[in-house]
Amino acid sequence: MTKYGMAVDTNRCTGCNMCTMVCRVGHNLPNGVMYSQAVTEGGDGFRVAGGTYPDKVVMDFYTLGCQHCDEPACVDICPTGATKKREEDGIVIVDSAECIGCESCIAACPYDGVRVKLDSTPTYPLEFTLGDWRTPEHVGNTVEKCTFCVELIDAGERPMCIDICPSVARYFGDLDDPNSEISQVLAEREYTQLLTDQGTGPNVYFLK
Repeated sequence: MTKYGMAVDTNRCTGCNMCTMVCRVGHNLPNGVMYSQAVTEGGDGFRVAGGTYPDKVVMDFYTLGCQHCDEPACVDICPTGATKKREEDGIVIVDSAECIGCESCIAACPYDGVRVKLDSTPTYPLEFTLGDWRTPEHVGNTVEKCTFCVELIDAGERPMCIDICPSVARYFGDLDDPNSEISQVLAEREYTQLLTDQGTGPNVYFLK
């Protein structure tokens, strides 16, 4: 068994949103759709620092996307079983063939903004298809989110955002393998996780 997880080094992340852009292009995402996005902790807007100068000014970036939880609230609430957790690796996916667009998963998820419901007829920035040829088709009136790039993982590759990061701030791998890169970095570094009090068991980590 495998249990995939991701870690983001908040000391290295510059909030450049290259991960967001490669995801949009690589998955040919419709207009207005993002699977993840870097946001700023500290200030009142993106790239706005918080705190009081000169004593303590804070500006950390967190890339928000699906947390691929151990106990995902979205799976239990889905009335059709379209939202499911893969047994072989723990990745949470949405099957567009079964999704009815009821948005129950959006309401149940404690992580705001990590899912989006597509328009009935999605529109695209260009007249031709972008990205990887293995990317699934986008079906109107269904819910989509980050999948850790399952189409790449199933081909033995890594998520797009890992390799594009210019700051080398992202780690991905098997959390159950103590020799994996992500397991080793988590053993060496302090980290935080989002909304652990919700009992979902998120598998995305933010290194301090």
